[in-house]
Amino acid sequence: MAPEKEKEEIMEVKITGKSHVKPNKKLGRSECQLVTFDLPYIAFYYNQKLIVYKGNEYEDRVEKLKDGLGVVLEDFYQLAGKLAKDEDWVFRVEYDDDMEGVEVVEARAEWISVEDVAVEEGTAVLKELIPYSGILNSEGLHRPLLSVQLTKLKDGLAMGLAFNHAILDGTSTWHFMSSWAQICSGLPSISLLPFMDRTKVRNTKVKLQLSPPDQDLQNGSSTDDAKPVDPPLRERVFKFSESGIDKIKSEINSHMPPGSSKPFSTFQSLAVHIWRHVTQARQLKPEDYTVFTVFADCRKRVDPPMPESYFGNLIQAIFTVTAAGLLLMNPPEFGASMIQKAIETHDAKVIEERNKQFESAPKIFQFKDAGVNCVAVGSSPRFPVYEVDFGWGKPETVRSGINNRFDGMVYLYQGKSGGRSIDVEISLEAGAMERLEKDKEFVLE
Repeated sequence: MAPEKEKEEIMEVKITGKSHVKPNKKLGRSECQLVTFDLPYIAFYYNQKLIVYKGNEYEDRVEKLKDGLGVVLEDFYQLAGKLAKDEDWVFRVEYDDDMEGVEVVEARAEWISVEDVAVEEGTAVLKELIPYSGILNSEGLHRPLLSVQLTKLKDGLAMGLAFNHAILDGTSTWHFMSSWAQICSGLPSISLLPFMDRTKVRNTKVKLQLSPPDQDLQNGSSTDDAKPVDPPLRERVFKFSESGIDKIKSEINSHMPPGSSKPFSTFQSLAVHIWRHVTQARQLKPEDYTVFTVFADCRKRVDPPMPESYFGNLIQAIFTVTAAGLLLMNPPEFGASMIQKAIETHDAKVIEERNKQFESAPKIFQFKDAGVNCVAVGSSPRFPVYEVDFGWGKPETVRSGINNRFDGMVYLYQGKSGGRSIDVEISLEAGAMERLEKDKEFVLE
């Protein structure tokens, strides 16, 4: 048994050091309440991303990343802060020069190659490369709001990131990452300053009392030991080429529904394609409902509009529901029209109504709220994930961690090959995933 034990030890990711990085300048104390757009995500988990680079200059890269982080945090200082709440359970994000800042973990896993991590199938290895698995955003009351793990691979560097989702969405996440990369690449300052006053979009004080205080949030779903265990999930990345995306989009737009004047966007075309094929793979009954959910950016939808550089959460979930039989028996444009209408009608008035509804009866968002037999899309192929170059080249692969995954969760990323290619990262119950993989009409060449 000894050799097996030895092998297991070798195969572990070894933590070699831990430090904290604060803004290079003294900034004093600041605080900003979390707003209605932020609060639903208190019970989400930290948002995990993995970015992998080739090359062997590990120590130099770590120092460069830490130095650049100290500079970029001068502008994105809230990431170096903590969550707090007052006696009325009004949450805020606060920063003070005395706080410890961003956690940076250094690790080694030299038995893993870049190629091992770039595989399309989700693996257990990925979990070890990203910090804060299973950690809820509410724990930002006593943990850093950003943790970075820098792992030395056989032939590269894995950058695992865990962002507290209660203080920022995907747009803000990739704005921060792009800015950090700009500093490390030698720019004296970042090209777009973050807009840090989230109360400009909403300034209602919302009391979000957790009952019993923090118990559910800190223990996860510890309320009922006897509940049935969910079937195991599998994760996989499906790579849609530029020509495959163009085929899907042109096919659906060649059969525009009567009275429809606006063509379907790339997102709407791909969204209904995924929704239909996943529904088919799940083998739902015709009368079973299925929900399509997209977390839409509201920066340009609110009144007045907010700048692209708004730092925080400015997203809302948009839901579309129909029966599985209707979705599959009708042509793709049936589902695409539903998605298009739901997205287009989600205007400032609808957003305002949703906010007022939440403020009158605050509700912690949980994944089961995404809907029955759900396909839920997070992230966006517009995010410049493969442009995050710290001075040693573009990433080899970009992935999500295990947090915030459930049956039907989809992350869209720009494809590494560029252009209009899109990587579709899907979590599904194992049987449905197997059927989707065998579906010859899902990933078109």
